[in-house]
Amino acid sequence: MRFPENVFDLVGGEDAIWSDDHADLSAETLRVTGPHGEFFIKQGPVAVAEHERLRWLKRWASVPDVVAFEGDVLVLAEAGWRSLDHRPPPDAGTIMGRALRELHEIPVAECPFDERLDVKLARAAGHVRAGLVDPARFHGDHAGLTPEQVYDRLLAERPAGEDLVVTHGDFTPANVLASDSGEAILVDVGELGVADRHVDLAVALRELDGRAAADLLAAYGPAEVDEARLSYYRLLAELL
Repeated sequence: MRFPENVFDLVGGEDAIWSDDHADLSAETLRVTGPHGEFFIKQGPVAVAEHERLRWLKRWASVPDVVAFEGDVLVLAEAGWRSLDHRPPPDAGTIMGRALRELHEIPVAECPFDERLDVKLARAAGHVRAGLVDPARFHGDHAGLTPEQVYDRLLAERPAGEDLVVTHGDFTPANVLASDSGEAILVDVGELGVADRHVDLAVALRELDGRAAADLLAAYGPAEVDEARLSYYRLLAELL
């Protein structure tokens, strides 16, 4: 990554420690620790998309503070809260369910970002054509399929409709930070937009064990969960 000089200086310049260890970060993210604090830096289309969504979502939910945005470089402040992916507390499912319910209660008409199935399938097709999908990372029942086979199944099994809400787009424990009091901050919101609620439920429930998954559903509330759509959106997630 190359940054504007003022951004480089802002986060500590040569005196900072720059880390691209992605054990708990998305591939487009750098962690920077320096004399001015700890920051996360993203660059490129992902950073631009996330900046737009952070500005909008801040009205409705807790998100990281934007320290700077210049060109296609986004600098975020370290929130200081723990990721639910690391030593999750006993109430991790409840925290996620409550945060997801509040996100999905945002009025769809207020959201300017379209992530409905036409958009996602087009993105998936682009990833397959560009060779960006690693089938070795497919989960469970999808192991052994090729990206092309997954995409063909997505077209053949496409649901007749969509239960639209404002979705996170990658609602995993790693993308929810929690305070000691159980408040939540949503991170990595670059794919946030209007889509079927099962986009988020499918990924979240895949990542949680039985007790935490049950707690998520209890905190999320009475919305009916469609098992067929959960399976479909888990399949779609393999290409995104």
